[in-house]
Amino acid sequence: MANITIISVGTLKENYLKDAVSEYKKRLSQYARVEEINIKEEKIANEDDASQIKRALESEGEKILSAIPGGSCKIALCVEGKQYDSPSLAALIGKMADDSGKITLIIGSSHGLSENVKRAADVRLSVSNLTFPHQLMRVVLLEALYRSFTILAGKKYHK
Repeated sequence: MANITIISVGTLKENYLKDAVSEYKKRLSQYARVEEINIKEEKIANEDDASQIKRALESEGEKILSAIPGGSCKIALCVEGKQYDSPSLAALIGKMADDSGKITLIIGSSHGLSENVKRAADVRLSVSNLTFPHQLMRVVLLEALYRSFTILAGKKYHK
């Protein structure tokens, strides 16, 4: 059974998102152990100041990097990442699970991820060309993981 760690910046506030995350974590439990680590989002006084945003991302990045379990395959969700279809993502997840048994997926803040985190990642993943709120991305990611494991298990969930 794979060990999956999801590191996210910020906390979920809306109950409907919390409920969806709980549902997909429950579904995933037959395939993997899932742990969530939430990193506090840095406060930015002036959202138009690129240097403040960079400092916040660097601070968040240090916390993210220190939270990654040792020996883990790392996937950073970022806009410049590669897009996969569901079977290809399943193959990637399956290979990582076979290689190390530990997979860490990283979701940044609304400003993204620091360059240090992106460089440390084994894979950069873009879920879509569309922009999603980073809180909703947790649900989308968990669903994609669940779909990946059902594909690997030969289940009918994936059509």
